[in-house]
Amino acid sequence: MIRLLVALCFVLSLGASAHAAEEITIAAASDLNFAFKDLVGEYEKTTGNTVKLTLGSSGNFYAQLQNGAPFDLYFSADIGYPKKLEEAGVTVPGSLYRYALGRIVLWTGNQSKIDVAKGIEVLAGPTIRKVAIANPKHAPYGRAAIAAMEHYQVYDLAKDKLILGENISQAAQFIESGACDIGIIALSLALAPTMKTAGEYWEIPAAAHPPIEQGAVILKSSKHQDAARQFLDFMKSAAGQEVMKRYGFTLPG
Repeated sequence: MIRLLVALCFVLSLGASAHAAEEITIAAASDLNFAFKDLVGEYEKTTGNTVKLTLGSSGNFYAQLQNGAPFDLYFSADIGYPKKLEEAGVTVPGSLYRYALGRIVLWTGNQSKIDVAKGIEVLAGPTIRKVAIANPKHAPYGRAAIAAMEHYQVYDLAKDKLILGENISQAAQFIESGACDIGIIALSLALAPTMKTAGEYWEIPAAAHPPIEQGAVILKSSKHQDAARQFLDFMKSAAGQEVMKRYGFTLPG
């Protein structure tokens, strides 16, 4: 009888532990690269759950999710995309969360002789041949970069120099590698440890472009909705908010 009870307890404990530990899949805009690596690490330590993180452009993820891509959570750099998914009825009702406002900066590597402190007008200079930005067709940071150049009236002089990255991380890689002279990237990437020491940046005033409102949703097709909601709650916690602030995001409210 005792052996039977011990065996039963062992089986029940296995079932409990299997239920407790879940893996959630997250599609996230690439401006979240470094912030989310810190955030995911803290979440996994706190909850015991694991996260499979895929980074890319918000627009590409939106297209994939429309076609049923198997993600539990979607973090977009443009809240318009998750709003459209909500309107299409493919998200968990009430899960839409405006998690941050993004910022853009002018960034160049330490080997460059360009003085970014002079501001975005330097893009018009004849010595600058290649300017990296994210593709504005599906990356909100790319659209913000175009708007900022138009605001400062340098777009017509710089447009033929533009090299488009598939997402904002790729645009940053173009500059960091020396393939481009300078570029407009997310502040969250400029503040990452590797890029912080590799170059200098000038923060483009928020008034120079439309706000980069970033939003997240839980997908209705998710088989781990409770764990996905737990991740959102963790992001809203003091620990999660501290990580986002560390990477230059302006927080809701």
